[in-house]
Amino acid sequence: MTAKQWRQRPLAAEPRDWPLHVHPVIQRVYAARGVVTPDGAEHRLARLLAPSLLGGMDKAVSLLIEAIRADRHIVIAGDYDCDGATGTAVAVRGLRMLGARHVAHVVPNRFVHGYGLSEALVASLDPTPDVIVTVDNGIASVAGVAAAKARGIAVVITDHHLPGDTLPDADAIVNPNLAGDGFPSKALAGVGVMFYLLLALRAALRDAGAFGESEPDLQSLLDLVALGTVADLVTLDFNNRVLVDAGLKRMRAGRACAGIVALIESSGRSLSTIGATDLAFAVGPRLNAAGRLEDMSLGVACLLTDDAAIARRYGEQLSAINQERRELQAGMVDEAETMVARAAHIDAIGVALFDPGWHAGIVGLVASKLKEKLHRPVLAFAPAGDDTDELRGSARSIPGFHIRDALAEIDARHPGLILRFGGHAMAAGLSLRMADFDTFAQAFDTLARAQLDDERLQAIVYTDGELDVDDHTLDLARQLRQAGPWGQGFPQPVFENSFDCASWKVMGQRHLRLQLRDPRSGFVHDAVMFNAYHGTPPPMRMRAAYELSINDWQGRESVRLLLQHMEPQA
Repeated sequence: MTAKQWRQRPLAAEPRDWPLHVHPVIQRVYAARGVVTPDGAEHRLARLLAPSLLGGMDKAVSLLIEAIRADRHIVIAGDYDCDGATGTAVAVRGLRMLGARHVAHVVPNRFVHGYGLSEALVASLDPTPDVIVTVDNGIASVAGVAAAKARGIAVVITDHHLPGDTLPDADAIVNPNLAGDGFPSKALAGVGVMFYLLLALRAALRDAGAFGESEPDLQSLLDLVALGTVADLVTLDFNNRVLVDAGLKRMRAGRACAGIVALIESSGRSLSTIGATDLAFAVGPRLNAAGRLEDMSLGVACLLTDDAAIARRYGEQLSAINQERRELQAGMVDEAETMVARAAHIDAIGVALFDPGWHAGIVGLVASKLKEKLHRPVLAFAPAGDDTDELRGSARSIPGFHIRDALAEIDARHPGLILRFGGHAMAAGLSLRMADFDTFAQAFDTLARAQLDDERLQAIVYTDGELDVDDHTLDLARQLRQAGPWGQGFPQPVFENSFDCASWKVMGQRHLRLQLRDPRSGFVHDAVMFNAYHGTPPPMRMRAAYELSINDWQGRESVRLLLQHMEPQA
């Protein structure tokens, strides 16, 4: 219960023109996220940005049309995270819907092939395909693309990661984050870029008279697009909210693919009430676990099957792997926290940690947990493999410190220190030699100290203000659940109030179940806080930040406060 600075999200402007049935709290929440009028919450697919605005489309579409007409062998080269897995499934399903008969896929094993379209992955392709289409990777695959071209393979890159100084020599590149690209939304996930390519390809085939009176319904892929977009933690700008909202509606209507239904069921979530938060914290991790610990081919197979029974078996396997991941992660996080507490560099602003016993597939989760605890940019490293002296690291950052740019700056100051790197503002990955870890750790801390002042190092609890006594209702909780979708850059509504702790107990060793009394009314609220018990009782009087959530127990719904932070209050 570390003390933090509290801030209420300011309104962009006063809400206006909302229908009477929309609760004033919902209007206030939207206005604090820049949506002042109802049109900003009207997530109709007709309002999607046009595919023609995305650069590189003409070349990519022409190449794919030629490949489809010539009956060529196309291989989708995906990535081993949830965005890559859903993007791979979208590509395979979508291209087959649009007439491609020979579409296969390959996903790199991080422990065998490394990241992206590597030379090793290209060498493993047998038989040799005619075309490779990357999904959620490729923009940094200079050597891999060169290896493919040397084998006579055409390459189409679809990616959303920030490009480096040198672009691969691909036949076509579709990436909204290329320098000079005019696509207004830079926040598309990898699966979103692939979906847009399919939209453009369908339009071109339609113009060529390929479909007759009926054409493929690409909306059937939006459940996959929604899952990959939310799980990749890209900003939910308006365009992404349209995609995610449409996908969630398909799921709630029972029209999701068999694999997503199986993953939702195995996570214990309800298909009829599934929300973006469920995708982020329950469904997405089950897919990600396969890529972290084993092989993402299992996750892609789950998303590609149309057999419900087979999908359920895959879902059970993925849940078991995810449980193994959670146990491994918990141990590594405990070790990392002990390491931080005992280390000589406890005062480091940029924290870099390494343990030879850590698992390379889990270090990103360790970095994320420590970043939240320390409110510092954190890099966690593990051995890249048994027969190499390389380390593989994963970085997580805080607002005000662009982690990929920081790695680029270190690379410029210390040429050759970092072997490979890539990523975004808040997350990145890299490799370096084990012997260079101490040098890198010092360089990382030096750069972080230069860029982060005391104000940026102060953790902040952002809230949507207090809720009135009469606002703790099931109706408002339902409206909040149906609004949104909430996620990165469009955060879940969090409120704050003062409470007295009437009673509490520990659930499952780490979690708290509380009864909180509102001193204004005397009403006692049911509340929970996960991973909050560390051997000491909660404060008897507290200031709490919480989500107004719904507890669905045996078919009966009730309001429950989901606490995000609490502090003692005099």
